[in-house]
Amino acid sequence: MMKHTLSVLVMNQPGVLARVAGLFSRRGFNIESLAVGVTDEPNISRMTIQVEADDATLEQITKQLHKLIDVIKISDITTDERVDRELALIKISGDAANRSEILQVADIFRAKIVDVAEKSIVIEVTGDEAKIDALVQLTRPYGIIELVRTGKISMVRGSK
Repeated sequence: MMKHTLSVLVMNQPGVLARVAGLFSRRGFNIESLAVGVTDEPNISRMTIQVEADDATLEQITKQLHKLIDVIKISDITTDERVDRELALIKISGDAANRSEILQVADIFRAKIVDVAEKSIVIEVTGDEAKIDALVQLTRPYGIIELVRTGKISMVRGSK
């Protein structure tokens, strides 16, 4: 089993996301990560789907996706040269005693402080999955109150 990244172009219409997600759940496939957004063409959206699957399962997923009427194009970009990014917001327990340490950790990762309260700090960070995971691990000892991640978005490098 290997993590695969699929780039799926779909019609930007109500219910498309539900149909794609429904296909995965009906077939018993687990979506590791899913991000959807409109492209430079307002009537087309791009889904970046990360799924852990063997080759046979991936082929089945692709065949099933092709059957959906709103799907325009499916690309397995797993092995392509690409840029991957995620966004995470991490709310960390922080007071005057440890705030400067947390700010230093955030600075190392080029993360932004987006909210400071009396007993917490919210950090915004973008990067690849490994960068996000590393920041989460380093902030865990301070006490993560809440964590939210967008899921991976990917773009193939070059003129493809």
